Amino acid sequence: MAARSAQASSAWASPRANGQIPAVGSSWLGPQWSIVANNVAIRTFASKKHKNLLKHSKGFRGRAKNCYSIAVRAVHKSWQHAYRGRKLKKREYHKLWIQRINAGVKQYSWNYSTFIGSLRKSDLKLDRKVLADLAATEPFAFKSVVQVIGQTTKRAAP
Repeated sequence: MAARSAQASSAWASPRANGQIPAVGSSWLGPQWSIVANNVAIRTFASKKHKNLLKHSKGFRGRAKNCYSIAVRAVHKSWQHAYRGRKLKKREYHKLWIQRINAGVKQYSWNYSTFIGSLRKSDLKLDRKVLADLAATEPFAFKSVVQVIGQTTKRAAP
């Protein structure tokens, strides 16, 4: 009976336990496994995937930084926040540029909408980012831009 149980246990044991590690690419290991020295089989693809994802979860709190199944959800959610944040960043800068231009043209008794409309009709090709920078840091240059736009649209500018 002891011989039969030894035979049954060897039949159900994995080839690695029996010392029968097949060559790389054999059917029972699959492509995600690799054979290393001393007949030890290790995972390569899944380990790289897990390591890469855990690298992205660095700095998270709790098990989200080192437990793969929890880190997957946390990293995917952080990527969603990052995507949305990139859009919000553009939106916030655009609003800031408009506020700065509006504050700059108010000094010369213009409002933002008429200034931008006149800018479109003139030959100047300045975008909001450049105009906002001029309004905030170079008031004399911004004044000359306002005067040029006022002359091209026949508006009296001081």
